Amino acid sequence: MSPLAPGEVLWEPPADARQTTRIGQYMSWLERERGLVFEDYQSLWRWSVDELEEFWRSIWDYFDVIHHAEPTAVLGSHAMPGAEWFPGARLNYAENALRHEDPDQVVMIAHSQSREPITMTRAQLREEVARVRAGLQRLGVGPGDRVAAYMANTPEAAIALLASASLGAIWLTCPPEFGVQSVLDRVAQVDPTVLIVVDGYRYGAKAVDRLSEIAEIRAALPGLRATVAVPYLDPDPDRVEGAVTWAQLRSQSGPLEFEPVAFDHPLWILFSSGTTGLPKAIVHGHGGTILEQLKMGALMQDFGPKDRYFFFSTTAWMVWNRVVSSLLSGAGFAILDGDPTYPTLDALFAFVAETGVTNWGVSATYLMLCREAGLRPAEDHDLSRVHDIVAAGSPVPIEGYRYVHDFVKPGVHFYSGSGGTDVCTGFVSGTPISPVTAGEMSARMLGVMAEAFDEDGHPLIDEPGELVITKPMPSMPVKFWNDPDGERYRSTYFDKYPGIWRHGDRFIVSPRGTCAIIGRSDATLNRGGVRLGTGEFYDVIERMPEVDDSLVVHLEDPHGGRGDLLLFVALADGADLDDDLRARLRAELRRQRSPRHVPDEIFAVDAVPRTLTGKKLEVPVKQIMLGADPAKVASPGSLANPESLKAIVELASSRAAGAPR
Repeated sequence: MSPLAPGEVLWEPPADARQTTRIGQYMSWLERERGLVFEDYQSLWRWSVDELEEFWRSIWDYFDVIHHAEPTAVLGSHAMPGAEWFPGARLNYAENALRHEDPDQVVMIAHSQSREPITMTRAQLREEVARVRAGLQRLGVGPGDRVAAYMANTPEAAIALLASASLGAIWLTCPPEFGVQSVLDRVAQVDPTVLIVVDGYRYGAKAVDRLSEIAEIRAALPGLRATVAVPYLDPDPDRVEGAVTWAQLRSQSGPLEFEPVAFDHPLWILFSSGTTGLPKAIVHGHGGTILEQLKMGALMQDFGPKDRYFFFSTTAWMVWNRVVSSLLSGAGFAILDGDPTYPTLDALFAFVAETGVTNWGVSATYLMLCREAGLRPAEDHDLSRVHDIVAAGSPVPIEGYRYVHDFVKPGVHFYSGSGGTDVCTGFVSGTPISPVTAGEMSARMLGVMAEAFDEDGHPLIDEPGELVITKPMPSMPVKFWNDPDGERYRSTYFDKYPGIWRHGDRFIVSPRGTCAIIGRSDATLNRGGVRLGTGEFYDVIERMPEVDDSLVVHLEDPHGGRGDLLLFVALADGADLDDDLRARLRAELRRQRSPRHVPDEIFAVDAVPRTLTGKKLEVPVKQIMLGADPAKVASPGSLANPESLKAIVELASSRAAGAPR
């Protein structure tokens, strides 16, 4: 298998893509209805950001968004923060999500390690939403009330979200693997009216009871009017004392009605990772979510009534909200709750094959684990329905592209994307009508004016810079909860470049319009005045067979010296970090990158600390190595592998004491 070169074309759109894809059909509509002709995706993107109001109005019109009052404008104010989208409009997310015809279409398939599979048609989903809506009304839930959930990825969670939205209530959720403090750090901020919980769950073969955690959470929420319990670990519906059972909540049907709300009325609250400090409670609005998810799902990912979307996720990640939002495009979705590697590493491939998934989102980490294990899914699983695979959560090494095309599904549209919880969507990704090149993201999303800025705010081409968004997006947060003057919101995104959204990633845009994310900008390494992206290190280090994973941080010298560059490596089975391997690691970085990339110290760790979404904890590790209290910079509840920090803390202590390494 020959190595890939960056920029090598791996996939080309079919010749008839302009006729068969939803984005191609949208372009034909623009020509027919608006007199606009575009040669390719890049020309369409350029129009979408140059004529921002015309573009978003076209999305509103093309998808015939259901609304109860006409907007007086597309953008009442262009200011960031403070852009005013579709002022005067009144609409409802749930009404648009449940609007589609074909009552017999299967729109949800749910598998779980805690109970038997569940399949639901559109008609059944609508009936369940109507029942839960009526139940929430009986509990006194109305517009603006908060419905919080301590829920696994189950049909009940999706149903409760839609029911809450139909009432104009505000949805938020934490997965049951979160500990009490991690839940309260999030939920207690918003004073919920109703709490929906599962009694526990199974993760693989392990049963995890959550009754004591539920009791502690309830006791710490003084404004709570009711708790609703879903029997999930145990079929006994009365295990949660004093709770309304799910059966009682849905016991009476009622009309499926939808509260018309303002475009920016809060729909749900998503939380930042919370690796440092209290998680930010990010409020998203009905209208911005509808438009963004229609654009992203239908045009960028080509969802339609024949499609089924799956992205393994807990209810903590914005991906879960995006999966449910595939309903807006007429598609259905599949959900899997439990250990994604149980009973074997290829469990996700088996699930995708069994449930007929067409569009699959997968983490780069999982793909690379399968590659290292030598799995050949194309030989072992029927993936014939899959036509799109998107990798997200962390950058995909070039080897990952080759692995997918050689051993997962030859010829599949495999691409990488990146975005954020902050906007509940992507900034850059693939498109159905753009080629995919190795190691790059195909394009900037429609309506997203993403650029790379230098320190002085000048745009860069073919050079790494700060990822910024220079024009407003309708799915930017309405606000942060408990941030009445907007100071926390402004300082999070607009502190460096006034009026410009700074996302916090290091970003490159090529002259062709392709892109790459090369690490978090707050983890950027600065040696001798030269800024180095962490992804530049990982691309070299993680190609070496002895290394499974790695993390690099730079400790600046307060006196202006070069500082210390520290490399942490999780080794493959049988490998040893001896002098020979250290020398080869340094030599490869010098040869493929530069002398500035050569680490001063290299440490072996059992695992690299990662968030629940798979991102490396570069900044918290750096802070720990500088002497910060681990409890203050990295909440265990936000980590996929909290035990991995123990080795980092011990190394920091040893290094501070001057112990030999």
